[in-house]
Amino acid sequence: MIREPVVSGSFYPGNPSILNEELGKHIRFAETKKKAVGLIVPHAGYVFSGRCAGKGFGAVEIPGTVIILGVNHHNIGHAFAVDGHDYWKTPLGEVQIAQELREKLTAASALFKVDTIASSQEHSIEVQSPFIKYINPNARILPISIALADIKRLVDAGKEIAALVKDNPDVLIVASTDMSHYISAERARDKDKNAIAKIENLDPEGLYNAVMMERISMCGMAGTVVMLAAAKALGATKAEVIDYTNSGVVMGDYNRVVAYLSMMVY
Repeated sequence: MIREPVVSGSFYPGNPSILNEELGKHIRFAETKKKAVGLIVPHAGYVFSGRCAGKGFGAVEIPGTVIILGVNHHNIGHAFAVDGHDYWKTPLGEVQIAQELREKLTAASALFKVDTIASSQEHSIEVQSPFIKYINPNARILPISIALADIKRLVDAGKEIAALVKDNPDVLIVASTDMSHYISAERARDKDKNAIAKIENLDPEGLYNAVMMERISMCGMAGTVVMLAAAKALGATKAEVIDYTNSGVVMGDYNRVVAYLSMMVY
């Protein structure tokens, strides 16, 4: 069963040669890539956040398996939905799903379930797939859509993912999120710095509380909390900002922006 792309041609080019060229411009490979446990990257249209995402993907090693924790923007399907397809199609070719990890995760979990509905119209996972395919054509992915839930379930979900991959160092956990939405660039930076500080401290509970109490419109907070909890359980000790920017850089309007962040956890 193959998942067809739903935002190809809108969020990113649907033409393979144009997409290749655009990814080549956006991705900036670090001289020395980090062996990261987790990565945070944005998921807007490439014209807005592609360069920020490209800096993130270019700063770390892209291993054989990438778990992508996306947002359930449409609020459909299961809250912790592990995609049920065999492949995800991209303009650069199909990306295989890590089926054995899916089966292992869902068989032992009270939280995660196989669900093809939650990500059926979801862009937050889809826009990451071409980056992964471009950098490591043989990489497999495990797409998971995460809805907002209480902090205990999010941390428990992270621990389950950690248990899934603890004996497999060839896995990267990607949290897909944009930061503050539709406020001035100055206000976005002020709000987001509080969330970023919690990520830098590897504090999933602190991130959850900061976003909820300070009303930071970080759409992928839930997946980021799950990633942080998993990374901590896997022994990560540091988090580092790679890039922080906003849509005003492209649009020229800094009064109403969406902010974008890339960070690595290692």
